[in-house]
Amino acid sequence: MKKITFHIAKMDCPSDATLIEMKLKSLPSVRQIETDLTNRHLRVYLDDDSQAVFSLLGDMNLQASLLSETEIRDVSIQAQSQERTALKLVLLINFLFFLFELTAGILGDSMGLIADSLDMLADALVYGLALYAVGGAIERKKQVACVAGVLQVLLAIIGFWEVIRRFFGAESEPHVSTMLMVASLALIANATCVWLLQKAKSKEAHIQASLIFTSYDVIANLGVMLAAGLVYFFHSPLPDLIVGALIFILVIEGAVRIFKLAR
Repeated sequence: MKKITFHIAKMDCPSDATLIEMKLKSLPSVRQIETDLTNRHLRVYLDDDSQAVFSLLGDMNLQASLLSETEIRDVSIQAQSQERTALKLVLLINFLFFLFELTAGILGDSMGLIADSLDMLADALVYGLALYAVGGAIERKKQVACVAGVLQVLLAIIGFWEVIRRFFGAESEPHVSTMLMVASLALIANATCVWLLQKAKSKEAHIQASLIFTSYDVIANLGVMLAAGLVYFFHSPLPDLIVGALIFILVIEGAVRIFKLAR
């Protein structure tokens, strides 16, 4: 395997780096890409055909100059191992909290917690699919990201239906203490998942999809905590239903971002 390092004079923002990565990933020989915006360095790991990389960068007119070209050992195994470890941990955390939040939501009569638990289940499915994509072809990783987005949309539709049913039904007031306690624990769990995924330092579509889902979960947890306070203040289940609906809107917005990322 070769490691080629370039200085890209005109790579001065994240958009430039993303564009370069997208172009280079179209080359079948490219295995891994690293960008350093501070020093404007680009490192490309590939099996062979380095001339194709030179030609592509030349066509982009970004003033690319070669710094070094060396033969190295395969680095993809270590990167894939880090991805798998992170995904396995967040998969376990999300599935356990799905069971925990669903049970608490049913017992505490909280639509916000039920919505958050379904979101956790969707994330667990996403991480399982992402594990399947690790080490696979770029096209397969994009397909996994699309499947993850579809799952999120389906769960959001189911959630909206339940919110509407409860809105027109005679629902009792949810348990505020249960909502606060469970949402706080879920917030800690999701913050841990974000840290684990960021630690993997992967820009692959399936990993980025997972990170987007988990970042939205943090917002959802804060929403459930806010809903608990409003339920206590107004003595009404309406804030819980509103937050549940908003969580599902966030889920759909996250799915849209996933579809864009996959493209």
